[in-house]
Amino acid sequence: MATLALAGRQDGASAALDELSRNFTYGALSSGNGSLSGAWYRRNQIHLFGVLLAILGNLVISISLNIQSAHRERPRPFFRSVLWWAGLVLMALGETGNFAAYGFAPITLIAPLGCMSVTGSAIISVMFLKENLRASDLLGMTLAFAGTYLLVNFAPNITQAVSARTIQYYFVGWQFLIYVILEILIFCILLYFHKRKGMKHIVILLTLAALLASLTVISVKAVSGMITFSVTDKMQLTYPIFYIMFIIMIASCVFQVKFLNQATKLYNTTMVVPVNHIFFTTSAIIAGIIFYKEFLGEAFLTIFIYLFGCFLSFLGVFLVTRNREKEHLSQSYIDFGNIPGKQMLDKIQPGSNSLSYGTLPEGSDSTESQSGEKKAV
Repeated sequence: MATLALAGRQDGASAALDELSRNFTYGALSSGNGSLSGAWYRRNQIHLFGVLLAILGNLVISISLNIQSAHRERPRPFFRSVLWWAGLVLMALGETGNFAAYGFAPITLIAPLGCMSVTGSAIISVMFLKENLRASDLLGMTLAFAGTYLLVNFAPNITQAVSARTIQYYFVGWQFLIYVILEILIFCILLYFHKRKGMKHIVILLTLAALLASLTVISVKAVSGMITFSVTDKMQLTYPIFYIMFIIMIASCVFQVKFLNQATKLYNTTMVVPVNHIFFTTSAIIAGIIFYKEFLGEAFLTIFIYLFGCFLSFLGVFLVTRNREKEHLSQSYIDFGNIPGKQMLDKIQPGSNSLSYGTLPEGSDSTESQSGEKKAV
């Protein structure tokens, strides 16, 4: 028995090493087993389509957020603003792309790609909104792209036909029932401390949102997968489980947005964005593993590299969002330059930390000239 167990572990390790060699071997599109090879592309074609939809959706969402940010600088009502409507339409298109992506690829592959929205927003703000490009931005983008590459290569390579009968089978499985009971208990305990005790810590708010997010991604994949299955194979929209999942999707999204809005009102966006990304992604991965059994049969080394890719994306999002809203101009006054024939010895206005901020400094040339003019009059 010990010999058989040792042989099994050696076979698993060799399979993981073979997978590593396949994923890191580059070659022509027509031959080989590497990440750019024809065999790898054919094996992951459906998943790559879902990845493409998710990346494009997140980039469109980042564009819409920057457009809406530009709209806030203008005092026009939102229903009369072309920028606001353009941002709304782009937001809807981006979320539609994310929704469709779950019908073609596993949750554990699509959920971590939310880092593309953060990095895309940083790139757009630098290119079009003329924000400063920091060293932490470059490092964060590099880490996020490296993590995305590892995620795409080492995510579970399973192709599930998400039919209504499959969802019904998973829905009544003992693993999911235990998971839902534990999630409800944790949610009720945190909600009690939040409502009754008045605790509004960012971890409590975003944990509540993440618990709801796990139900959101399960139901989104179920609804999207059944719609995809209805288009490609057999109609699934007549089953009651489709509408049950649709109601869960809408309800969990609404309450999730409620807790996220509370977090953004109480805390800085630079804190909310990275913490929410980590909590949401972790919750979605756990939900995909338990409900859809996405890592079933995967080698330990493959799972480890996948988790390392998640860590790189988390770190990249943190570096991109760190201290972004704290940046400001170093000068607290407006410099009009030198006036011909005048020797400027003082600032136009003192620093914001000074007690005389908002007034002209006493004894300056401007105050003396004004007093001299009054005397002359």
